[in-house]
Amino acid sequence: MLNRLSLVKVWLPLIVLAKALSINFPASAQIIQTNPQEIIQTNPQQIIRTNPQTQDLPQERLRQQQEERNQQTQERMNETWLRQNSQQPQQQIRQQQEFTRQRQDMLRQQQLRLQQEETRLQQQDFSQQQQLRIQQQQLRQDQQIRQQQQFRLQEQIRQQQLR
Repeated sequence: MLNRLSLVKVWLPLIVLAKALSINFPASAQIIQTNPQEIIQTNPQQIIRTNPQTQDLPQERLRQQQEERNQQTQERMNETWLRQNSQQPQQQIRQQQEFTRQRQDMLRQQQLRLQQEETRLQQQDFSQQQQLRIQQQQLRQDQQIRQQQQFRLQEQIRQQQLR
């Protein structure tokens, strides 16, 4: 897009300049034909009188046409420039919006992964605590069983001593 814009910025003024040059030099753009015999047969006073009048009107028309073309060309250039420069910020805005959307998606995914990891760690911690409780409970039960066995053994020993 940048290369295309650069090309337009370089070539457009050259094209306008070429058109303006062809308008500024009507001899190259339009050949004005005159009949040399008419000029020779006429009185030089008439040439002076008639030539400026006949040449002034076409030259004035050419000058006005040239000004109109220049103005139209300038307006087209301005419209093109405005269109391109209004499209570029819009495209930049779209690109920024897309970048922001992608970044937000990435942040959401990271947040989701962190929450999943936190949940996994909490479950792991809960499992470890559960296992610890079970082990403690088994240890208490084992202690109670030993105490009961020891008490029975002492009771048996005392019973035997009594006999």
